[in-house]
Amino acid sequence: MAEHKHGTMDITVQEKTYAGFISFVARSCVVLILFTLFLAIFAV
Repeated sequence: MAEHKHGTMDITVQEKTYAGFISFVARSCVVLILFTLFLAIFAV
């Protein structure tokens, strides 16, 4: 087997994917909160 050295793998693609996922989740939460407020105000 090949010798593994901790910290030598290039993870820039994974970091970009994770940052995109976090951004998507944060924006989705904002949209859902705004939609919930819209329903609470206007769907009486």
